[in-house]
Amino acid sequence: MDFGHDERTRELCEQLQSFMDSHIYPAEPVYHEQAIKAAQEGDPWRRPAVVAELKTAARERGLWNLFLPKHSGGAGLTNLQYAALAPEALNCAAPDTGNMEVLAEFGSPEQQDRWLKPLLDGAIRSAFCMTEPDVASSDASNIATRIQRDGDSYVINGTKWWSSGAMDPACEILIVMGKTDPDADRHRQQSMILVPRDTPGISIRRGMHLFGYDDAPHGGHAEVRFADVRVPASNLIDEEGSGFAIAQARLGPGRIHHCMRLIGAAERALELLCKRVTSRTAFGRPLAEQGVIQDWIAESRVRIEQARLLVLKTAWLMDTVGNKGAHTEIQAIKVATPAMAEWVIDKAIQAHGAGGVSQDFPLAHMWAAARSLRFADGPDEVHKRSLARRELRRYT
Repeated sequence: MDFGHDERTRELCEQLQSFMDSHIYPAEPVYHEQAIKAAQEGDPWRRPAVVAELKTAARERGLWNLFLPKHSGGAGLTNLQYAALAPEALNCAAPDTGNMEVLAEFGSPEQQDRWLKPLLDGAIRSAFCMTEPDVASSDASNIATRIQRDGDSYVINGTKWWSSGAMDPACEILIVMGKTDPDADRHRQQSMILVPRDTPGISIRRGMHLFGYDDAPHGGHAEVRFADVRVPASNLIDEEGSGFAIAQARLGPGRIHHCMRLIGAAERALELLCKRVTSRTAFGRPLAEQGVIQDWIAESRVRIEQARLLVLKTAWLMDTVGNKGAHTEIQAIKVATPAMAEWVIDKAIQAHGAGGVSQDFPLAHMWAAARSLRFADGPDEVHKRSLARRELRRYT
């Protein structure tokens, strides 16, 4: 296995680090000020203007769409190369990345021209509608939303929630997963279809709260009702019955992207922890000299590096043997990385005391995001069940 950074990745990492120092970190307080102002003005879902400025600056530097192959409009990086490069300002934010990958791999030329191109340009945003409130959505065969053919159209009925990005005013397209044939084979019942957000019959009921956070500036997590929503049959992605396979293809890269971001969050939390304990004194000496604090720091570094190496191995396998060949590792990182990040961020919160759970530091929100990823894109228990079964096959 060889997953060291090549020359291009090192160059991109240097460019990205310079961009983070010169643009991203200084923009953080501006972002929060603009988000607060938008909420006070009754428009909490309005994207802070500084994000558009950052995207323009990133694009000027060639730090744009790094996750897609060149023939799809991306930078042509491998998963291994992309593993270190994923901030939102680079047009690399969920759920748009996954939706762009779906359109790039399964979309028709007309669908790509209408929806993929503006997404690649960062001109619009999108949402992915899969999870439902009334069924255990971790089992995709439970999905109850119906997508029924009616002449040259499909009619959609059902309720989705946790549709990330759907609250954003810039969201113009929803990718909806539902059942086209409930009597088909268990994994051939589902299909995916493109639904413009302004289609009659769609009602955005509310934005869900994540541990009290509405995630407003990021586009939120909407509950969406589809009542006799009619779209052209040409909006179906790929063919009827391919929804489950498309979801699996989407979730593989999506899961590794989440883990990449989580490692970055854990690194940021450890940095904040170290800065805090070297600047605070308790019981007559700096917090950094307390044995328990040093244990947290050492353990954090060990856990981060373990997760990083597993994620890099997974990216390398995805590039060399494909997502199916990397299935075990994709599931393993999905279990290990959120738990690692949650632990490291928790220790950073503890070191900050009351400040750690306040709005003065990003740690509380980071912890909430890490905790939620222990069930988003498949709960730990489902991944562990699959991992255990695969391991047991060698003995049965």
